[in-house]
Amino acid sequence: INPYVLITPNKTRRNQLQQSKLSFAKKELDDLEQWKEEHRPGPIKLVPQRLGGKESEAQARQKQQMMLMQSKYQQKCKREEYVKAKKAAEEAEVLKKKAIQREKAERLEVKKRQQEMQRREMFLEDQYYKTNELLNRLDLGLPKSDSCQIANRGPESTAW
Repeated sequence: INPYVLITPNKTRRNQLQQSKLSFAKKELDDLEQWKEEHRPGPIKLVPQRLGGKESEAQARQKQQMMLMQSKYQQKCKREEYVKAKKAAEEAEVLKKKAIQREKAERLEVKKRQQEMQRREMFLEDQYYKTNELLNRLDLGLPKSDSCQIANRGPESTAW
């Protein structure tokens, strides 16, 4: 009791299939040959003419050589132009970056100047108030007379 079933090939059927395949392939090849024969182009009828213009072979070769040299020169020029354009673009980018940095530095400088001015104004204002406060305290501490000197001290000493 085997789970596999073995079917033996039928030789006559196999030979028939091979023959039909071969005959079909031969028929297709014959059809192709027949189609080629039917669609074969006819003879070409052209009036003979001289080709290559009025130049001799030496002149044509010289012209080719000149064109080759010119193309090499043009390639070199294109390469140089590309390099110049690339350098110019890089230089423009560097200049742009420099301008941005310069602008930042100028803004920072302006900001520093403003802070310095603000600091000076605050210092002067504070100095003004302190001076006034000191003068007010001195005025309150002095006698009510109009004289600025205190009696019996020396001529060089004053109330200030």
